[in-house]
Amino acid sequence: MTNGSVVISPSGNSALRVSSTLADREAGWRLVHHLARLVDSSHVPGVECVIPTYDAALIEIDPIDVSLDRLRDYLEHLVDGLDADRPLTETPRTFDVPVLYDLDGELDLQDVADAQGLSTEEIVLLHSEPTYVVRCLGAPGGSPMLDGPAFPRPVPRLAKPRPHVPQGVVSVAGRQATITPAAAPGGWRLIGRTPLTVLDLQAEPFVPYEPGDLIRFRPIGRDEFEALRGTRMVAR
Repeated sequence: MTNGSVVISPSGNSALRVSSTLADREAGWRLVHHLARLVDSSHVPGVECVIPTYDAALIEIDPIDVSLDRLRDYLEHLVDGLDADRPLTETPRTFDVPVLYDLDGELDLQDVADAQGLSTEEIVLLHSEPTYVVRCLGAPGGSPMLDGPAFPRPVPRLAKPRPHVPQGVVSVAGRQATITPAAAPGGWRLIGRTPLTVLDLQAEPFVPYEPGDLIRFRPIGRDEFEALRGTRMVAR
């Protein structure tokens, strides 16, 4: 069902997908995240989980407590009252992330540079130059999903994913970048490591950033990496 700025469609028998139809991708991103935050904070009976992404939100329910039809009506009402031009975060926090880039050839930095027709130093500069917006949280462990960097072409994923990617790895794929907060399999290209502890299972929330916050990567040497190892990631 279409409601002006979104399409609301079932995803199985216990979830609804709300997808933006706005031509302005930034506005669409803001809209679905405003909606997700409003649904989450309203503690709607029967809503089990709200998962916003770049331009859509998946809302999972307990069908015993609420029907998809009732939830759809409620979501349409909420969307009508949302302002997609309002900033997602009025005062975004900035997280400085030190990175020991893979200049020794232990990971994939050289392969990425070769595929882009650039030097490893140019890849480091392009990756560490922007201020990134956290678009959404992904797997594993609330990975911050970021646009960019501005490489000449998309970065291909590994043909065969690694069975184990350690926590703290900084990686790129396609037109995206991220940090891996928890060890997991993965097929992204690994270009460096941060010494920071990103995921804290004793904290609430488990990761310190949220969509709308900002991340900057800062190149460091091995001595600084060792000095900062295990430091918690905090906003500056």
